[in-house]
Amino acid sequence: MKINNKKAKFEFQFFDSYIAGIQLYGSEIKSIRANKVSINESYCSFIDDELHIHGMHIDLYSYSNDENYDPKRNKKLLLNKKELNKLKSKLNNQGYTIIPTSLFINTRGLAKIEIKLAKGKKLFDKRNDLKKRDMQKEIERSIK
Repeated sequence: MKINNKKAKFEFQFFDSYIAGIQLYGSEIKSIRANKVSINESYCSFIDDELHIHGMHIDLYSYSNDENYDPKRNKKLLLNKKELNKLKSKLNNQGYTIIPTSLFINTRGLAKIEIKLAKGKKLFDKRNDLKKRDMQKEIERSIK
């Protein structure tokens, strides 16, 4: 089971990749296992030297009785100190952003998220990507 952020590939140019754990509460892991999660509008930022993900929507688990559940609350991402320092320095100095690209359950049953250091693409970069993809499809069709 893997949930991808398909729009991010079109909108951003990626540089570094990291795998992080997510601090979850209550029945959020059960909702993730049931594919009731969306990372399309999410991004990451630092709050008090800790990396948090904003805008990740996890639906309320159907058998849960949590009345004060907030599906879009900020969730803390779990990385080691060395990785956090590296990410923070790149964010401050070079104008990068951190975008989640995929969410998955690892072999031990833990929810992990793949985050990438990215820069936003300009409009002409997006057009070039579309042209390259169309040309690649044409080449594949002519070979068959």
